[in-house]
Amino acid sequence: MSPAVGQRPGPKVRPEIPLVFVAFIWGATFVLVKRALDDVSTLLFLAIRFSLAAVCLALMLGPKARATENWKRDLRGGVLAGMCLFAGYVLQTLGLKYTSASKAGFITGMYIPLVPVIGAMVYRKMPRRTEVAGILAAAVGMTLMTLPGSEARINRGDMLVAGCAVAYAMHILVLGHFTPRGNVSFLAVTQIATAAVLSLAVCGWAEPVRWRPTPAVWTAVGVTSVLATAVAFALQTWAQRYTSPTRTALIFALEPVFAWLTSFALLGELLTRRATAGAALILAGILAVEWKHDEAVPEERLHEPAGLH
Repeated sequence: MSPAVGQRPGPKVRPEIPLVFVAFIWGATFVLVKRALDDVSTLLFLAIRFSLAAVCLALMLGPKARATENWKRDLRGGVLAGMCLFAGYVLQTLGLKYTSASKAGFITGMYIPLVPVIGAMVYRKMPRRTEVAGILAAAVGMTLMTLPGSEARINRGDMLVAGCAVAYAMHILVLGHFTPRGNVSFLAVTQIATAAVLSLAVCGWAEPVRWRPTPAVWTAVGVTSVLATAVAFALQTWAQRYTSPTRTALIFALEPVFAWLTSFALLGELLTRRATAGAALILAGILAVEWKHDEAVPEERLHEPAGLH
């Protein structure tokens, strides 16, 4: 049967597969980054990471990026996505000065339920019930994995990290809007280049510059620049051409699960019963949505277009 009018033929690889790989990369590199930040200031690390990633993406995707048909629209989308990305990283970094890492991890993870909430307000279109159920299960699972019961007070750092969650949710929604009709390569390069420029602009005055070129720093810079930024965001940008922002956010709930698996493999860290239940809920939420996944979804429903200009 030929595709209906308004539908794009599906990709050869299901978009959820590279998104799972992206979540794995981000979760697996948490230990590397944590070790590296003992020897390099955070914003300088981000500036180097995004700058090298932008160069890698330009080399890999340059010819395809130059073939964009509507460069003004794609430039607007890439810059908006890069600004959201940069804002998320900076707000999270500032918030970590005033709150614990566990609370920051939990609050950041709230971008997962925020994606369908903000998307519903912007696009005036609710996600499917299975997606809502999966998002709620993942949000509860994230809470169990990352938020100790004793940390209930809200402080200044929590509010900053909450802004980070909003920025990450907006990043997914911006890509969800611009990728269906845009040049994916151009968008991928532009968003990372924007984040690099903004990081370089603030790293010299927002915090004291600290740099000790230890093996841990060089390893983290190399791995995060190429895999966790250039490759990861290129894959995310491509995948969001074929799947909705809500499904993207739900799959990214796997990041803390992969972070724990890496910590267990490298550091021998064990999950508590509570955290194990949280990981199981995250997986259950994703499986519940994927089990009901329709192979042919109308494009208007798949990409949730219109309303963000």
